Amino acid sequence: MSRSAHPAGPRHADVLPEGHYSGPAADLNALDPKVWAQTVTRDADADGVVTVGGIDVKTLAERHGTPAYVLDEADFRERARAWRTAFGQDADVFYAGKAFLSRAVVRWLHEEGLNLDVCSGGELATALSAGMPADRIAFHGNNKSVSEITRAVEAGVGRIVLDSFQEIVRVAHIAQSLGKRQPVQIRITVGVEAHTHEFIATAHEDQKFGIPLAGGQAAEAVRRALQLDGLELIGIHSHIGSQIFDMSGFEVAAHRVVGLLKDIRDEHGVELPEIDLGGGLGIAYTSDDDPREPHEIAKALTEIVTRECDSARLRTPRISVEPGRAIVGPTAFTLYEVGTIKPLDGLRTYVSVDGGMSDNIRTALYDAEYSVALVSRRSDAEPMLTRVVGKHCESGDIVVKDAFLPGDLAPGDLIAVPATGAYCRSMASNYNHVLRPPVVAVKDGESRVIVRRETEEDLLRLDVG
Repeated sequence: MSRSAHPAGPRHADVLPEGHYSGPAADLNALDPKVWAQTVTRDADADGVVTVGGIDVKTLAERHGTPAYVLDEADFRERARAWRTAFGQDADVFYAGKAFLSRAVVRWLHEEGLNLDVCSGGELATALSAGMPADRIAFHGNNKSVSEITRAVEAGVGRIVLDSFQEIVRVAHIAQSLGKRQPVQIRITVGVEAHTHEFIATAHEDQKFGIPLAGGQAAEAVRRALQLDGLELIGIHSHIGSQIFDMSGFEVAAHRVVGLLKDIRDEHGVELPEIDLGGGLGIAYTSDDDPREPHEIAKALTEIVTRECDSARLRTPRISVEPGRAIVGPTAFTLYEVGTIKPLDGLRTYVSVDGGMSDNIRTALYDAEYSVALVSRRSDAEPMLTRVVGKHCESGDIVVKDAFLPGDLAPGDLIAVPATGAYCRSMASNYNHVLRPPVVAVKDGESRVIVRRETEEDLLRLDVG
C-alpha cells in the first residue's frame, strides 16, 4: 500500500490527557531538544531524514538493522563532564552503572574523570575488565554474595555500601580473612518517599533497601561497624528514589542524615568524612518534563548539606552523588521499523514495531511515558492519535501509550523513541525468544557497535537440553 493510500485513522485529540497535545497545528516534524540527544537534527531538505552524530537514521538502519539502541557518544561525554564540573574537585560523582553499562561506557567514564557504582558481580567484572581503577568503584546491593564481596575486597574497591546487619559482619569477616581493612558506607532509609512510582521509591521504611533510621537501627549498625577491625566506616549513604524533579525530598533526607552524623559524633567522638546522597534525578521523557541542570542540582545539594552541618556544628563532609539515568538516559534513542498499522475507529491507531517490551519494559513495568517521532522522512499529514506497540504475545506490550504521529505513517517507515539510554538495554529480555538489539555508538559521522545484536546461535548456545 502506498503512503498516500494508507488510511489515516482516527484523530481524537481529546482522548489524550491534557498537556500532551497542542492542537492540529502541532509540528510533528519538530524534535524537542529536551528529550533528544544533542546532535539529533532533522535535515532541512525536503526528505527531512533525522541524523545523529552526523549519520542519518536510514544509513544506521541499513548498516545495523532495527530495532537498535542508538547512543550519541559526544552527548554522553558532555553530560558526564557537566556533572563532573558542576560538583568540582571537592565532591565525587559516581555513575550508576545499573542504568546502562558496557566496557565502552566504562572507558568513557574513566576518561571523563567519573567514578562508577556497580551492584552485581557482573557489573563489577565489566568495570574491572574495561580498566576502571578499583579504588574508583563503589559496590552496592542488598544481597551481595560471599564470592562477590570477596572479589570486590580482593580487587580493592573504593567502598562497599553495607545494606544490612548480616552484611556488616559478612564484609568484615571477608576483609579480615584477606588481611584488609575495607572502606564502607552504611546505607540508611530516612523515611522520605520520593514523588515517583512505588516500585522505584527507595527511602521509605517498607522496602528492601538499607537500614532504617527509625527505631535506632541505623545507629546500631554504626556501632557494630565501628567495632569491627575489618571495616573502615567512611560515611553514610542515602538514596530516596528515581526520576525525581523536586529537591525538597533531598532537603529532608539530608537533614536526617546529618542528624545521624551528629549523633555519631556525640556518641563515638567520630566525624565521618563522607555523605552520599544517591542519585535518582529525573530526565525529560516528554515535553512536559522539566529536569534541572547539573549545576543547579550541585548548588542545591551543596547548600543543603552545608546548612545542615553548620546547624549541627559539624565539619561539612565530602559529598557523593550517583547520576545514572541523568547522564545516559537522554543520550540514546531506540530506532524501530513500522510493521503493521491498525486503526480502531473512535479510539486510536495501533502502530506495531519490530521490537517492544523485550527492549523496553519500562512502560509495562512502571507505566512510564515516552515520546516518539517519524524519523525516516518529513510528513505534513494531519496527526493521528497512536499507541506504539511491540510484536510480543502480550496485551501489555506497549512502548508508547499515547502519542501523535503523522496520518500517512506506513509500514517500512522508521520511528524513534528518545530518552531510552537508561534501563532499556539493562532490563532487556528474550521474551518470546526475541533477540536483544545492539547498542550502536555514533560520533563524528562514524558508527560502531559497542554491544552486538544477539543471534539465534546465542540463544541456542545456552539451551543445553
